[in-house]
Amino acid sequence: MAITAQANAWGIVILDLRERNFMVLNHYISYEWFIEFIGDVIIMRHIMEVELVVDCQCHLGEGPIWHPVEKRLYWLDILRGLVFVYNPVENEHRVIYEGEPVGGMTMQADGSLLFLMSEGKIAAWKNGGLQVVAQITDQYEKERRFNDAIADPAGRVYTGTLSKEDRTGRLYRINTDGTAVTILEGVIASNGMAFSPDLERLYHTETRAWKIHVFDYQQDTGELKNQRTFIDVPRDEKEGRADGLTIDAEGCIWSARYEGGVIVRYTPDGCEERRISVPARKVTSLAFGGENLEDLYITTAGGQDRSEDTYAGALFRLRPGVRGMPEYLSRICL
Repeated sequence: MAITAQANAWGIVILDLRERNFMVLNHYISYEWFIEFIGDVIIMRHIMEVELVVDCQCHLGEGPIWHPVEKRLYWLDILRGLVFVYNPVENEHRVIYEGEPVGGMTMQADGSLLFLMSEGKIAAWKNGGLQVVAQITDQYEKERRFNDAIADPAGRVYTGTLSKEDRTGRLYRINTDGTAVTILEGVIASNGMAFSPDLERLYHTETRAWKIHVFDYQQDTGELKNQRTFIDVPRDEKEGRADGLTIDAEGCIWSARYEGGVIVRYTPDGCEERRISVPARKVTSLAFGGENLEDLYITTAGGQDRSEDTYAGALFRLRPGVRGMPEYLSRICL
């Protein structure tokens, strides 16, 4: 029987048994396949290969960010107070910082890294030295640490805080002069954020509320308005809780699922487009990187106990077939 094949950019191949021409499929031979029969049509979906990059055994790997000038990836192990850097050209990684926990990180316009730490402390890391540049002195933050951060085009930083006990905290905007503006109170585990490619919206994960929110974003003032639910994550521990988040050039959201062992891609209208399994259960965050932002790096947690999770805490990478968006540079107290 003759078979024809068609493939889209996502590696979905349609074989129509009614056609008489045959197309060789050797372009896809390196992939594993999931095959589904629908009448006379066979749908073949390739399972994307997730590559182990660094087996760093992070207790809480988080905050990956691609440096476009250095062409290197930075990420955190929050619980151990470590900051890593990975050079994909040399396939080498090292620890560049060890000290107080860093809960979020951005790249500064002067080449330094901005560390968002505990008790409201914000510091710049440059040339091996750490300098505090701003601090939220509110007593409320004495028992909390920052968790995740993102810079906007003006150099402001949006970041959340959380407590160890009940994970509650606030969502802040840090202005370029170092002053902090409270956006939300009573956030339950503030987490990953991303701007839409047209800069009209900011997405924000609230992990323990099982939601990904979206705001209208005013670029000239930095104001966020009209908070609404973008995704209601199923309240199922097997599904995993939404954690870190990033966005691609098509405006689709990628969400890491802690305890779920997957990353999930949503279209701009909130429909699940695909999910990809990761060889570790506690998937924490993700970021696009590489020369053309075609690689998707994935951080995980749980490296202190691998009895049931062989690659817990490792850094992974895959090629999802879509490019990411470059990160903006912060300008805090420059």
